[in-house]
Amino acid sequence: MQARYEELTLDTQGDGDIIDVTGYAQKVIDNAGLREGLCTVFVAHSTCGVTTIELEPGCAADLATAFEGIAPQHQRYEHNERNDDTNGHSHARAAFVGPSVTVPFQTGELMLGTWQKVVLIDFDDRPRARRLIVQLMGI
Repeated sequence: MQARYEELTLDTQGDGDIIDVTGYAQKVIDNAGLREGLCTVFVAHSTCGVTTIELEPGCAADLATAFEGIAPQHQRYEHNERNDDTNGHSHARAAFVGPSVTVPFQTGELMLGTWQKVVLIDFDDRPRARRLIVQLMGI
């Protein structure tokens, strides 16, 4: 079993910006020359999440609507009160999604569904530079 790791800095727009990172994860596998194993994609920030979705405008809009229902942007957040901040909703939304997803790979290819993409979602209320880490365990 071997472990490999690469990281990338992504500039995001915030406010629910969805970035497809599937190609980057696949490139890490290609660079490593591994045939099968697990690929973990992790974002090292508390107002971002990583998940999978069918990345098309309708799904993206539905996801934004769902997050507004779960953690509305303009509701009162203790985080904002205590820290004189405006991104309490961003922390809540990121916590629901989680910071990582693990996808198996076989014959050097991510084992995703036909329309499934690995995406980073930046929930913060302003643009940011985000650190994305891809770690592989495999043979």
